[in-house]
Amino acid sequence: MDSIADGSIIVQTSSQSVPSTPTWFGEGVLVVQYLRKQNILSTITEQVHVARRRFGQYEVIDFLAVLFGYAISGERTLEAFYQRLHPFAQAFMALFGRERLPARSTLSRFLAALSPEPVEALRSLFLSDLLARSLVPEEQPVGLWDRTESQWFVFDIDGTREGARPRALPQIPDLSAPERRLRPLCAPGSTFRKRGEVVRSRTTILQAHTHQWLGSFGGAGNGKPPEELRRAVAQIQRYLAAHQLRAERVRLAARRARWHRSHPLGSSGLALRHAWQRLPGAFASPDPVSALSSLRSAVQPPGERFRAHPL
Repeated sequence: MDSIADGSIIVQTSSQSVPSTPTWFGEGVLVVQYLRKQNILSTITEQVHVARRRFGQYEVIDFLAVLFGYAISGERTLEAFYQRLHPFAQAFMALFGRERLPARSTLSRFLAALSPEPVEALRSLFLSDLLARSLVPEEQPVGLWDRTESQWFVFDIDGTREGARPRALPQIPDLSAPERRLRPLCAPGSTFRKRGEVVRSRTTILQAHTHQWLGSFGGAGNGKPPEELRRAVAQIQRYLAAHQLRAERVRLAARRARWHRSHPLGSSGLALRHAWQRLPGAFASPDPVSALSSLRSAVQPPGERFRAHPL
């Protein structure tokens, strides 16, 4: 019987357990290298500062490294992310030019002491970086063209709510009253599933044609729609000024119905559309008004008329 074994290949086995590299680690390396190449990490280190009495041996970039990795990994919980990262913590932090990975409790205390000022500085820094580099060539037009060959630019303002489900804690006289960290971050709100739920809202701003994220805001409970809408329009106006676009050629597609009942921005020149006016059938039909009128019964909020509110 002939053997087909290759003598040049040697297979060695060991009973010692060796952890495998996380599947997302390679993607993290690429993202961090790009951030270093664009000098984003050094800019964050220079411009984003947090004032604390006891900051210890960590800097802002240490905690942002953890948050970047957590977002890239796609792990369901921060605990699961730390478990997968622990064998490769030193190599991961070396990508950011740091040595030690902050513990979960250290990260929690940092986020609890974080004030709105550094968050706004980080948000402004990311938006400035997005506006500094064009995603598509200048000669490649993007937008939405109607039947009269008029070009429009659509921005999507999407508000979502997520219910907070804190774990059950024992309630006995021997123990002190529990202090939940979700309490200042969440508030009673509605997820349209059940009443009395504690939720947190998030508002995102998306350029519908290039899929560029222009901002993200969070709030307790159902949030503050007029204030969030003002902030979203301010971000969009920065985008329009950077790309020299006219405000009258812009349409905002908002998902929250109650945004249409308050008009806090009367001089922005932007028009706000109902979310149901973005249905594909409206753009495919030769008569969008008739198409939307036929679909209104299924998607239009009760008592609302077919109209667009100028801001």
